[in-house]
Amino acid sequence: MSKNLIIASTSTIHGSGYLEYILPELEILFDSTQEILFIPYARPGGISHERYTEIVAKAFKKINKEIIGIHTYDDPIQAVENAKGIFTGGGNTFVLVNQLYKTDVMPTLRKRIYEGIPYLGTSAGSNICGLTMQTTNDMPITYPPSFKTLGIVPFNINPHYLDPIENSTHMGETRQTRIKEFHAHNTLPVVGLREGSWLHVQGETIQLKGNPTARIFKKDKSPYEIKQGSYLEF
Repeated sequence: MSKNLIIASTSTIHGSGYLEYILPELEILFDSTQEILFIPYARPGGISHERYTEIVAKAFKKINKEIIGIHTYDDPIQAVENAKGIFTGGGNTFVLVNQLYKTDVMPTLRKRIYEGIPYLGTSAGSNICGLTMQTTNDMPITYPPSFKTLGIVPFNINPHYLDPIENSTHMGETRQTRIKEFHAHNTLPVVGLREGSWLHVQGETIQLKGNPTARIFKKDKSPYEIKQGSYLEF
């Protein structure tokens, strides 16, 4: 089997419920299974694993899918090994990556994705599909053993990418500036995924889907846009 996953910038777009905007795609992605293993480790806002799983279960119920949290298993590695579909939700990428290393789930998760298990990642769950987590937007509130992540795609991801706002009085760095700082020390390409867009990975094919364009950053090169439907090659 070959890779089959959706790497989405976000779980929620403005004016829409949790995962609502992408549910038709998820119905296709997970058409071979009624049960999906949920990895709630990123804990947005510090909510509990239980509460996060409840939110996700409510959304997936609309397409008749059952959600089971990985935290309910005594052996999380075996849970990933036996899963028929996997979703890793958003939140804090440092917390997520730290827990994936702490439970030793990272290598098994990578193996299962390469075996072709349908996988969905949103936000932090998308960040970990890149080569490293170093282009996350999150605060380093925990210290993972490594910044290296799954390496499912040959670049890094910046979810929730925001363009500089003209005439803004905000004096902090723009997202583009932060990625430029990353490229002062690293050579990996970065894909800026705007809200409402996602990457559909099938085998070695990576296609941009959703409404907004995406922004591509390469070291010592001017950033450029790619349109919906474009294929990414690095």
